[in-house]
Amino acid sequence: MSLADAIRSRRSVRGYLPDLVPDDELQQIFELAQWAPSNCNVQPWKVYVASGALRDRLSAEMQRRVREGVAPDPDYEYRGDFEGEYRTRQVECAVALYSEMGIARNDREGRQRAVMRNFEFFDAPYMAFIGMDKAFGTTVAIDVGMYAQNLMLTLVAHGLHSCPMGTMRNYPDLVREAFGLSEDNRILFGLAFGYEDTQVAANRTRTTRDPVASSVIMRSE
Repeated sequence: MSLADAIRSRRSVRGYLPDLVPDDELQQIFELAQWAPSNCNVQPWKVYVASGALRDRLSAEMQRRVREGVAPDPDYEYRGDFEGEYRTRQVECAVALYSEMGIARNDREGRQRAVMRNFEFFDAPYMAFIGMDKAFGTTVAIDVGMYAQNLMLTLVAHGLHSCPMGTMRNYPDLVREAFGLSEDNRILFGLAFGYEDTQVAANRTRTTRDPVASSVIMRSE
């Protein structure tokens, strides 16, 4: 698969098969992702991959907290109040997803079920929690994002898919406890990954991209 094909094939998949990836292939995937660029080559990303019984325990506890209304306590603040063109794109994405899932705008139960799917990890056999040391700030978080892009494209090249998930920052204490981490380890987001279940309706969702001219300005003088 060419890089161009991997970029165009990558999308957020919200339904997975239970099949596991061979350990040697996982090693190859993460070794390639490790070649991401970073400021002064500090390689700040920290990745904690849960599978098997640990994955199931984390999912169950997150679902319990959501059902019981336990307030999220993320390490990093999240802004979701998009405006203007950004709000337009956000709404278009939500409409595309919920339409495929058969969830109407006034279907509160259906929407809540869609939210809970996040904490079920979309049935993915792997959930990667991605973060960095608390000493780092916004500029270094950009490096972590570049690593995540490397990882997602590498997964596609290996016939896998993923879904980057901001909701996985909600309960970082669970991640630290599960992996025996100190408070210095902060969680930015999660990445569910595995083999796509093509029978899941949400996976039919497709989004578009604006013309290059909407975001790129080129000048020579």
